[in-house]
Amino acid sequence: MARVPGPTIADVARAAEVSTATVSHALNGTGRLGDGTRRRVREVAAALGYGAHRGPRTGTLGFAVTTYADWTWDFAGVAYFSRLLTAATSAAHSHGYALISLPADRGAEPLWHTLAVDGMLLLDSPEGDPVLRAMRARGLPVVFDGRPADPRPDDVWVDNDHEATTREVLDHLAASGARRTALHSGFGREFYTRAVTSVYEHWCAERGLPPLVIPFHPEDDQGRAFDRAFAAPGRPDAVYSLYDPGGRQVLAAAARHGIRTPGGLLLVCASEDPAYGAFEPPVTTVTLNPERIAESAISALVTLIESGYAESPGQRTVPAGLQVRASSLPPDMY
Repeated sequence: MARVPGPTIADVARAAEVSTATVSHALNGTGRLGDGTRRRVREVAAALGYGAHRGPRTGTLGFAVTTYADWTWDFAGVAYFSRLLTAATSAAHSHGYALISLPADRGAEPLWHTLAVDGMLLLDSPEGDPVLRAMRARGLPVVFDGRPADPRPDDVWVDNDHEATTREVLDHLAASGARRTALHSGFGREFYTRAVTSVYEHWCAERGLPPLVIPFHPEDDQGRAFDRAFAAPGRPDAVYSLYDPGGRQVLAAAARHGIRTPGGLLLVCASEDPAYGAFEPPVTTVTLNPERIAESAISALVTLIESGYAESPGQRTVPAGLQVRASSLPPDMY
């Protein structure tokens, strides 16, 4: 176990966008620096708490989805994030903490350098995450939902076993008769997307099958991304969609091309939306169990805050679940 460090001179340099030598000169009153630069570096250092102990605890935890920080989108309207946020709030309250969240498109704002929280739960933190940089610089504890892009030895994250889950889905579709399964993926930069896509490509290579990745976009309501694949010879006869709206997009595209599900197309969608179970036919879904992820992540974060130590760093794995319904079964079983 390692004690969570406070901000370093390198953290101040990154936040102020200067070199470590400039930070040293600015704080020590040495070197040939302009007054504006010297003042700005000192202000950043003060805001980060460099050289000082953390302030009194606020009894508040932060919650941020930072994958698409440059895009305005309502993550609370997506079933996975909605359920995880609700569960995280309940878990925080059970430990005596409040939980605050901010809109996704505010991830790059300076407020993260001064936000009054004791620690942060980051969801799908991508490479170069500005919120993570701010939390690191302030020396505040961070726990992740999903593997961070560049984990440190003492980082803690909660995630599913994406290899086991992806193989379970692909094997299930193959057992139902699928000869060419497409993956509906590729929108985000988070670990989840990369991991599942990599497993899918390996699974195809092991069977001598050409992979087919159909790009997902949240605003593609009609599933236009499938038009070329569905109109081509040797079209896919199964789809595994990685995002909540994806199942609806696949079904819209299939209907437009006169393809029946499950008679002509098998479908599995990763989603926490119970409405898929009421579709005709009911859609097979993968649950990532957001409630269990939230409870595990908040517990780890509170422990980190209150003890100052990361216990059992690395991944804490929550199993995903495959809810088999008619959309991924052979027609004679429906």
